[in-house]
Amino acid sequence: MGVRFTVLGPVEVTADGTRLDGLAPRHRAVLAYLLLHARIVLGRDRLIDAVWGPAPPETARSQIHAAVTAIRRVLRRAGAAEVLQTRDAGYVIVPQAGQLDLDEFTGALSAAEDPQRIRAALALWRGEALADVSADYVADARTRLTERRLAAFERLAELELALGRHEHLIDELSAQAAAHPLREKLACHLMRALHLAGRQPDALAVARAFRARLADDQGLDPGHAFTTLEQAILAGDTAPEPAGQGSFLPYDLPDFAGRGNELGHLTHQAGQAAIYTIDGMAGVGKTAFAVHTAHRLAARYPDGRLFVDLRAHTAGQPPLDPAAALDILLRQAGVPADRIPADLAGRCALWRSELAGRRVLVVLDNAAGAEHVRHLLPGAPGSLTLITSRRRLTDLDGARALSMDVFPAADAIALFNGIVGERAERRPLAVLDVLQLCGFLPLAVRIAAARLHHRPQWTVDYLAERLRAERRRLAELSTAERGVAAAFTLSYRQLAADRRRTFRLLGVHPGRDVDPYAAAALAGTDPYEAEEILEDLLDAHMLIQHEPGRYTFHDLLRDHARSLAEPEEASGALTRLAGHHLRTAVVAIGRLFPYSRHLLPAAPPADGPAPEDPVSALAWLDAERANLIACGVQAAADRPRHTTDLAAALYAYLDGHIHHAEALPLYDAAVRAARDPSAQAQALLNQGVMHARLGDHDRAHLHTPRALDLARLAGDRHAEARALCSLGDVAWEAGDIDRAHADYDRSLSLYREVGERRGEAIVLGNLGLVHSRRNRHDLAHQVLDQALALFHDHGIRAGEATVLGNLGLIHERQGDRVRAADHFIRALALFQDLGYRPGETAMLAHLGRLGPRR
Repeated sequence: MGVRFTVLGPVEVTADGTRLDGLAPRHRAVLAYLLLHARIVLGRDRLIDAVWGPAPPETARSQIHAAVTAIRRVLRRAGAAEVLQTRDAGYVIVPQAGQLDLDEFTGALSAAEDPQRIRAALALWRGEALADVSADYVADARTRLTERRLAAFERLAELELALGRHEHLIDELSAQAAAHPLREKLACHLMRALHLAGRQPDALAVARAFRARLADDQGLDPGHAFTTLEQAILAGDTAPEPAGQGSFLPYDLPDFAGRGNELGHLTHQAGQAAIYTIDGMAGVGKTAFAVHTAHRLAARYPDGRLFVDLRAHTAGQPPLDPAAALDILLRQAGVPADRIPADLAGRCALWRSELAGRRVLVVLDNAAGAEHVRHLLPGAPGSLTLITSRRRLTDLDGARALSMDVFPAADAIALFNGIVGERAERRPLAVLDVLQLCGFLPLAVRIAAARLHHRPQWTVDYLAERLRAERRRLAELSTAERGVAAAFTLSYRQLAADRRRTFRLLGVHPGRDVDPYAAAALAGTDPYEAEEILEDLLDAHMLIQHEPGRYTFHDLLRDHARSLAEPEEASGALTRLAGHHLRTAVVAIGRLFPYSRHLLPAAPPADGPAPEDPVSALAWLDAERANLIACGVQAAADRPRHTTDLAAALYAYLDGHIHHAEALPLYDAAVRAARDPSAQAQALLNQGVMHARLGDHDRAHLHTPRALDLARLAGDRHAEARALCSLGDVAWEAGDIDRAHADYDRSLSLYREVGERRGEAIVLGNLGLVHSRRNRHDLAHQVLDQALALFHDHGIRAGEATVLGNLGLIHERQGDRVRAADHFIRALALFQDLGYRPGETAMLAHLGRLGPRR
């Protein structure tokens, strides 16, 4: 029998049927909480909060540690030490199939339209859940589990009443109704069973007793379903629902929110299609939507509303095979068990024969793929089949597809506020913060709202702070019965091994998205194989796509993927990605700025297709810019050379195309990462330029003298030229024209010596301003025209715009307002094209100062 854990009764660990001692009450409380959240990593703070609530003792952390130690000791005796694992973020218990009674209960209920399976699930209970455990979390957890037990029994009664098995139900229903006297559905089932057994007076006596008790205890009247049944019994017209005409749909959520567009579309189109597939990522609410839609459409299908869970993503359970699914569906359709063939082909034929000429609505929930449901589809028109799956079912010919996305903000707010109530309505901005941290994923929103609802001491802001901690966000989004991480894990386990590995490695990418080449670098494969895997992950809703050829994660799925990667595996992937980025960036910068090739860091040839012309080079840099910066920043600690090389390679692009604010984190990281004097000098100077472009001139020149010393120490003439130019800027801003002129002249000589034409153009532009300040306007025009030509020849449009603006200022000082305006207009057009608002604003101010042209 092996090791087994139980929570549906006393909390116990058994080995080969023998109860293992050694766990004190507090130890069992910790064990039970871990088991209720099986396969979810729980931090110590979460465990402390669960066990003691808002006022834990000072010894709480040591008590948790002692409990975990005791649990490990017991598991070692059972030969199952690996079940309890320690992770960076806390502890996780990972029971195998058949080891946890709660898993078995949940799995059995996944086929909740089969009375035998429901009875088997209920037989797992050995009394009150968590019977011998005392802790802060226990009351809520016990209530939830008891509610599931009662709901399962009510569904069992409903199914057996529909099958005419009312006689043997009466005693069970009487006992449950006595134990839960205010539960209306139990009272209704007992009334129906008694009346079907010919005991009308007894049925009415149950009705009278329930009415009186409800009025005395709660001051309420029974609901519509109760009064309708009561009137029918009084009239003597209640009979078993005709076989095959009942509803086997699960419970429709009373607080179902949103999805108005999808619901409207499907209900409008339902008569025009026989099959609808509803796909989407784990937790997006496919089943809830399908069930809600089915209830809305029920009246259109009077010959039966059938439901089966195919269990493609059910913890601890294999997918339900088509033959078993057909057995459930045929029984729901009213076929006696002795008429159902044993073989799949026979069941398929009978299923299609039974549905011919009938209008039936069938919900096939949780399908693994097209082959999983192909044998279950009705053969004739008139019926509607709704299929939910985490994969896109592209191979079902004739089916219409509805892919569900995360909630729009309004739907998420409606669901969250509907559960939480006034506390949420008073803090709309905090609610939006929580919803964004939940990624607007319906399951995450529902769990977050439920946690807040059951913790009156918490505020919405406090919940947001808890969710903001990335390492424990997924753990926060879980309850005793469900969790976002658990839902993701089930999807992950359905992937092939190479898909799982790629999914994990995509999670360690620090950027926002990937193309097939970056994915190939991460996984160490070729781009064609990588693209095939990416497309498969897209079909499985493990990735999303906002533009062709680029793939990204939902934020919570990214957290989950990152948590799965082993450190060594992640390090290797990031090293390969860094090499790919640097190699391709060097090629792209060389194509876009050929004059600066000699300044680029050494890198091997690009791995795969590289930009072949300036247009494709710019397109690649624009598409990858955020990723390049994020990866460069992340590499500063572990791969410092990559950070400094990438920052140096990208400098001309980031500066010349006005991406200074985005680039600043990369250059801050490069300063931290630089090791040798030359790299330190270049990093300090690049950082200074970014600050200067953003208007922070004090910080821009703070480290220029040190950069000059480092450049000379390293013998780096290019860095020395840049440092001298920066010192000239300092002198210029201080009004020391002579010093500025001298520094610029020395810088110009060095730039010409190393053949750096962009730097030469920049210094010529600065010297033009110096000559103009000294009223040497002819000389100023001469050097500015040289600078303009250099910038133009090398495609540096930001430089062109700056020089044109300076030429306009000189013409204005000389009194030539017409030529000044022409230069300002040309500069304005360039700044507008570049999207550089400061330059655009300056040119508009100059033009406004000149007044209208004549």
